[in-house]
Parts: sequence; structure tokens; C-alpha cells
Amino acid sequence: MPVNPSSSSSVAEAPRGAYRWYHKLFALVFIVFCLELGVILLVLPWSEYWDNNFFSNWAPGWHDLWKNEYLRGAISGLGIVNIYISFSELFRMRRFHPAGADEEHDS
Repeated sequence: MPVNPSSSSSVAEAPRGAYRWYHKLFALVFIVFCLELGVILLVLPWSEYWDNNFFSNWAPGWHDLWKNEYLRGAISGLGIVNIYISFSELFRMRRFHPAGADEEHDS
């Protein structure tokens, strides 16, 4: 027996969440953190500080691994991922803008 939805039933839309100032502040801090971490991870493996740090001198047997370009490239790839996350979150900040706010201010 097929079930036919009645025409009187309607789907209620869920109300949009109200964003407070601390939601916006946390989103902005997260964007800045991801951007800074991404730039550091992108640039640091190719700088002179990469060879002269605690971790490269800690285990002398790992020094060849530490200087490997593939490892440096992988860490720079993580930097690119962090930069991508920061820009995607920056464009997602539109969620804090109410849907009908432009129509209210134009009239």
C-alpha cells in the first residue's frame, strides 16, 4: 500500500541560529591562526632556521631525514592546506550575515 503525503502537511524550516559576538570573534581568531600557521609551515622548512634547531640536533641519525626535500615538501603541503582552510573559513563568515539584511537596509 503506497503512502501518499497529504497536501496539508508542510515541512517546517528550522530557525537559523543566532550568532553572538563571541562566535564571530572565535571565527576570526581561527582564521588568523590558520593563516599564520600555514605561512609558517610553508616557509620555515626552506629557511636557514630549519637546519639549526633543537629537533634536528636531538637525534643525529635523523639529520638526513630532517634535510630530506620530501619531508620539507610534505610540511609545506600542510602549510598550503592551512592557508586553504583559512580562506574557506573567511568566505564562510557570510553565515554571520542575516539572509534578509540587505533588503531591509536598501528600502
